[in-house]
Amino acid sequence: MSKVGLLPINIPAGVTVTLVGSVVKVSGSKGNLELTLPKGIDFKIEGSVINITRQNDEKPTRALHGTVRANLNNLAIGVSTGFKKSLELVGTGYRARMQGNKLVLSLGFSHEIEYAPKSGITIAVEGTNLIHITGSDIQAVGQTAAEIRKYRKPEPYKGKGVKYVGEVIRRKAGKAAKGASA
Repeated sequence: MSKVGLLPINIPAGVTVTLVGSVVKVSGSKGNLELTLPKGIDFKIEGSVINITRQNDEKPTRALHGTVRANLNNLAIGVSTGFKKSLELVGTGYRARMQGNKLVLSLGFSHEIEYAPKSGITIAVEGTNLIHITGSDIQAVGQTAAEIRKYRKPEPYKGKGVKYVGEVIRRKAGKAAKGASA
């Protein structure tokens, strides 16, 4: 049995969960999200707890059991409290600013990069080098952070680039350090 799939999902206060056909709709103060249940997965609401079970022990159904439970839990958390990722710009002259609802990045190119977030995603800039991405959909928040990071990934020699807050960049020794030790 899936250990993750067996765990019950607690519904936070202020969140409503409804099942329409095979679509689970979750709504709360931060928005509305929905998830389509795959075949072989059952859904039961008992008070303020959701239980996910599977109809059979076939391999595809077993593989989806824990995944569906984790996705539903993320929906419940997302519509009640939301999710947040933070990015940090490291490098001389690297800065970010908001222009209307677009994020404008200066990352050492000959031009500035404009990034317009998807609906449901909020981007805030703290200072000139800290970007906060918030939203109710964990997948959309992570995808937005990855797309912004992709413009200038951290490089291993000086550590310059766009990195997640708390991310550790493995540094390499340059040519001069290699030659000195030989």
